[in-house]
Amino acid sequence: MDNNAKLQEQIEQELQHAREVCDVSGENSGACAAAWDAVEELQAQASHQREQQPKKNSLQQYCEDNPEAAECRLYED
Repeated sequence: MDNNAKLQEQIEQELQHAREVCDVSGENSGACAAAWDAVEELQAQASHQREQQPKKNSLQQYCEDNPEAAECRLYED
């Protein structure tokens, strides 16, 4: 599992936790606000990681989606 998948899993867990905390303690509680702050921090981290990844050109994206295509074959010397 790569870092992005782990981070997405953490975000999902924190979302569930925030919903539970807010259901129990109320939407105007400090605990609810703190739980949603944790979600926002993880989402910001995920956004920052996406920005750091190099952009793929159209051929790279095509080959990722269609690795069996003739244009995407790699030949060894």
